[in-house]
This record gives sequence, C-alpha cells and structure tokens, in this order.
Amino acid sequence: MKYVIGVDLGTSATKTVLFDVNGKIIADASCEYDMQQPHNGWAEQNPQDWYEAAIETLKKVVSESGVDAADIVSLGISGQMHGLVMLDEDCNVLRPSILWCDQRTGKECDELTQKLGRETLIKITANPALTGFTASKILWVKNNEPEIFDKCRHILLPKDYLRFRLTDEFATEVSDASGMQLLDVPNRKWSSVMIEACGIKEEYLAKVYESPEITCYINAETASLTGLSTATSVVGGAGDNAAAAVGMGVVEEGKAFTTIGTSGVVFAHTDNPIIDPMGRVHTFCCAVPGAWHVMGVTQGAGLSMQWFKNNFCGEETVLAAESGKDVYYITDTMASEITVGADKLLYLPYLMGERTPHLDPDCRGVFFGLSAMHTKAHFIRSVLEGVTYSLYDCLLVLKEMNISPETMLLCGGGAKSKLWKSMICDTFGLPVTTSMSSEAPALGVAILAAVGAGIYPTVPEACRAMTAVNPDLLVPDNEKTKVYRDYYAVYSSVYKSLKSVYKDLAEI
Repeated sequence: MKYVIGVDLGTSATKTVLFDVNGKIIADASCEYDMQQPHNGWAEQNPQDWYEAAIETLKKVVSESGVDAADIVSLGISGQMHGLVMLDEDCNVLRPSILWCDQRTGKECDELTQKLGRETLIKITANPALTGFTASKILWVKNNEPEIFDKCRHILLPKDYLRFRLTDEFATEVSDASGMQLLDVPNRKWSSVMIEACGIKEEYLAKVYESPEITCYINAETASLTGLSTATSVVGGAGDNAAAAVGMGVVEEGKAFTTIGTSGVVFAHTDNPIIDPMGRVHTFCCAVPGAWHVMGVTQGAGLSMQWFKNNFCGEETVLAAESGKDVYYITDTMASEITVGADKLLYLPYLMGERTPHLDPDCRGVFFGLSAMHTKAHFIRSVLEGVTYSLYDCLLVLKEMNISPETMLLCGGGAKSKLWKSMICDTFGLPVTTSMSSEAPALGVAILAAVGAGIYPTVPEACRAMTAVNPDLLVPDNEKTKVYRDYYAVYSSVYKSLKSVYKDLAEI
C-alpha cells in the first residue's frame, strides 16, 4: 500500500501525520514551540524552531509506523499564513519571522493604500491593505530595519521556508501566496504592481504552483535525519485554512466550515472569485485548482481561551494534572453551569486586534458588564461566547455576499468542546457537525499529496475517498438562538462605542 504525509506547521506546534490512501491515520507526532511578543501587538517566531519540530515529528512517524520509506510516496505541508521569512544570498535567516497575528504595520498599510489606492488593492489582491498580511511586513522591515532589508534575497512564507529546508527548493502555491498581498488573486500569479510597491524584485519570491502539483523532492539530508526516501515528492500544499477545507471535504460550491484554532475562521468554497468591496473578508485562491474561497477571520479565538487559562486558571491546571483530565474539559464544565449570556458579562476577543469585520489593528480585548456577582466560571463562559459572536460577525458578512450555507462543519481544537459547539450551533442558527478526522489541515495536505502522486485524479475525488463527516447533526435550540442574538446585538454595539477610544489608547 502507498502512504502520504501531512505536516501542519501551526502557530503553537507542528503536527505530522502519516495516512494511508483511505485517510486512516497510521502514525502521528507533534512538537510545540514558543511565540515571542517583544512589544505590545507584536508576534514573532524563530524559523529554526519549525524546522527542528518538523524533523523530530517526521522521524517519529516514520520510525513508529513501521512503514517502508519507499511506500511513503508524497508529502504536503500546511502552514500558518502571512508570516514573513527573509533570507540573505546565502539562504541564512535574517530576522525572526513576523507572524500572521502581528499588528505593528498600521503605518505601512496606510502607505500601501496611499500609494496604490484601496480599490486597486482590492481589485488585484482581493483584499485591502491589512496588518496581518506579508506585504506590509516587508515594508515595515524596509522602513525600520533597512540594513536587513538590503541584505534580503529570498522572501518566504513559513511552510515554504520549511519546504526549502526539507528539499533545497524555493516554491509556494496559490492558497498561501494569496495571503501575502503580492499575488494577483483573480489571475493566480505574482502581481508586478504589488512587487514594485514593496520595493522588492520578483526573483526574491518563489515559483507559484497549484496546491496539488509536485514542487520538489525530499533532499538527502532530510532523508538521513528522518528515514524518508529522496523519492518522496513534496506538493504545493496549502495555507492552514485552505488545507483544513480539503481535509473536511469543503471543496465544492455551497460547502462551508468554521474552525476554532488560535485564530477563528468562517470559510466558504466558491467556484468564482467573489470579492467584498469593503474588504471585510478575505478572498483567496483555494487548494482546488481553478477555484477560490471566501473567509472571515477573528484573530483571538482559541488564543482567548488559552490566554485566560494560562493567566487565571492555575488551580484548574493543577486539578487537571492530578485527575488526568484535560484542563479545558474542566473549564468547560465550569462554564456549562452558567446560563446563556453569562449573566450579562460580555467579552470582546480583540487581544491581537481584529480582522473581520472591523479591520482594526488597534482594538483590544474587553470584558463588559462586570458586576460583583460574576465568578471565574462567568468569565470562562463569556470568553467562549465572545469568540462565538466574533465568528457570527464573519458569517453575517458572507451572507451579505449571498453565501448562505445550510449546515456548518466545525474543526480545530475548539470544536472538541461540546459547549462551544452548541454555542456556535445556536448563535449561527445552523445545524452543525464535525469532520471524522481530528487532523483536518494535515489530512488536507496529505490529500493534495495523494493527488500529486497520481493516486487520485482530482481533489474532490480524493476527498470523497479520504474524508468523512460525522452523520450526527447538532440542531439549533430556537429559544437559545434568540437569547444569543439579543446578547450579540449588545456585543456588536460595544465595539462601535469604543472605536475612537481604541485609537486614543494606541497613540499614548
């Protein structure tokens, strides 16, 4: 039998999974690493950490699986999007990678908008200038670290840096490249206009492939370190959300999913490049050749719960260790004892600014409505509900664009929470189910690898063979939907009231 590997390079860890051609997990391994925040709103990582995590996890899955390396025919990489990796002429990393959630580039976004105009940016890249995207990060380095900018000869995304280390080849693909703001998204190629605006050369950028295309093969060093074969191909892969879409079978018109990872996404497949003229959601090339996707993004989804747990749930963390339970199971249990609406305590999850629908790098997290009656359990519930309302913001924008899914698939770590799943079901007013795979991004790029290796002829056909959906639908409770929508109306008004104050705070 033939096998394929999916490597998911995330913000908090790299997960590597070996699958058979039916989508069954044969072996998996993960390795965590840290994110650095040297200033408020900044976020960076050392690319070497990604490489070491990939080598460690690849070695583990190959050795523990007992599968002959010759039977592992192809590999795909899913990556956190938008991160900037800069290399010099000798291919050395020049500075830590500036990540997707970094918010330092507000002035550079203004610079791009003034130089090209908002309409031109949206026409070419399908998005306005955004702080999370790679183009503004390039300009930030140019403006603030000119000595590093002058040495730069290669510009890569996180997963494409990992590809380079594993294969010695510079390559990218359309889904991840769409988030750089350097790609002509409707035409699926680099934009000379955007490249010139950033003051770089096209030769600094990797060759663009479609996601299931073979880009290169594992190099001898990687083979020696991991046990893989140099005959193992590496396909284009995908950005994390495009990969998750493939892993959940969301590869045809009318299908959608919501993911709660570090960030949160509401994602819909489309056969045409539908663009929001206000730029509130992203339109990107998807991992299916010749198709696109539209997605709304909330920056601080699972990040919000992780932040609260790390700072305020020491007692629960100890209890989890002593009882052998997941700490999030314990916090979920606490939150489930609180009624819908958390007794009028609202949370705005803007720890790292926000994309959909506000496009505001200066907004920050808020607890609103706090009273003496509120307990830790209230705070936990309000965090879960606040992230849910932010995701509902995304769904409403998609509906404005005539994208109205009838059901919603869920994935990501947050989807493991029965309480969070029910909140999304009731707030969205949509039946909800989950993928049978708990590793959607890794499975997604493994499916792309299977197509690249010729095991399946197309991505949709591979998905039909390698993915499965839980047949049990969770149906909305209409009474709870009404209560959640009432709280959502207040939630959405709080940002409007604070918008100018956020600016004042940022300028101090």
